[in-house]
Amino acid sequence: MTILTRPISRRSALKAGSAALLTLGMPSILRAQSEPLRLGVLTPLTGAGGFDGPRMLKAMQAVAEEINSAGGLLGKKIELVVEDDQTNPEAAVRAARKLIDVNRVPVIMGTWASAVTTAVAPVCWESKTFLTTVSGADTITQLPHQGYLIRTQPNNALQAAKHGEFMLGLGCKRIHIMSIQSPFAAPTQAKLKETVEKAGAAMAGSLIYEKDKTTYRSEVDQALRTKPDIIYVNGYAPDVSVILRDLYRAGFTGPRFAQSYSVTSKVLEALPQEVSEGVYTVAPSADIESPAFSLAAKRLKIDAPDSYETQATDWISLVSLAIAKAKQADGTALKDTVRKISQGSGEKVYSAVDGLKAIAAGKEINYEGSSGPCDFNEIGDIIDCKFRFQLVEKGQFKFIKVA
Repeated sequence: MTILTRPISRRSALKAGSAALLTLGMPSILRAQSEPLRLGVLTPLTGAGGFDGPRMLKAMQAVAEEINSAGGLLGKKIELVVEDDQTNPEAAVRAARKLIDVNRVPVIMGTWASAVTTAVAPVCWESKTFLTTVSGADTITQLPHQGYLIRTQPNNALQAAKHGEFMLGLGCKRIHIMSIQSPFAAPTQAKLKETVEKAGAAMAGSLIYEKDKTTYRSEVDQALRTKPDIIYVNGYAPDVSVILRDLYRAGFTGPRFAQSYSVTSKVLEALPQEVSEGVYTVAPSADIESPAFSLAAKRLKIDAPDSYETQATDWISLVSLAIAKAKQADGTALKDTVRKISQGSGEKVYSAVDGLKAIAAGKEINYEGSSGPCDFNEIGDIIDCKFRFQLVEKGQFKFIKVA
């Protein structure tokens, strides 16, 4: 290999030598402080979660910028190292290994699909990397993660109970659920059945379908044979869009119920109004009465951040505060410290910057998040949250209630 060089003048050589000596003479701690504090983000920028991932990333970036403007964390600027998990377990594992082995991040924030989190979690706990997630499958926090995982999303049991109560409140007596093949399918169906039957209603039926099909007409016909009052379509945007079309073509005029991440504004734009008319949607609700919610709205320059944006706000805030409290940035410190700054009798704080100031002043803090209180049980689940219900009318979402 031929390396091309150009002559260096004596003056330039002397300047370069002086600069090198200054660098060598600089205390190592000062040289280290010039390096950023890198935090990992692994979230779906493409694939089925591609609607929510970019917005979650933007929320994390906004908090990081705010912390950096206030002086940084442990004397360093935060740098987010971002990877796209593609809503695909195999791609996510490759990206997680890069973040851990190459970028040496102490935390990975942002996994969305339950299948992705299930695949990534072992990589994290084996390397003692902390993981924050929005995935809801009950099985995730039942993994032997040794405390290296928290989720701000309610688990399937909590979600299914609240969903069942809402559908019963509509007067529905026979409920059918169609679930995509995923870790959350069976637990959601089991808890929904328990909730419905406890109230004296009936589960008309349930089924689990495969993803990426161009039609679900056979599954729709199977569901309709049970004569349901309402059909709960528990999947992701691509498959739910197909199922809603097939239900319309099959002549089903009853209400349909789905998660907000599967019936998004983009889905409504793509579907004819008659297909989406009368669809109810649900999402874990941001804590709209919390000062943290108002701060998130101002930071993001939007009127009403949704659950995913507020949860992402809380991940990076919790991580930053735990690092500051522990005075070190590694996964074990995060695991051991996150509950010390998020629950207890400390001074309530509603932003990472305010919390960092309080920690610097020697105070104990209790971070109250924009998505909710951020109180976690021993396996990493949030203890409670509220839910936001909407109805699609003429191609637009109509707010019903937060409960």
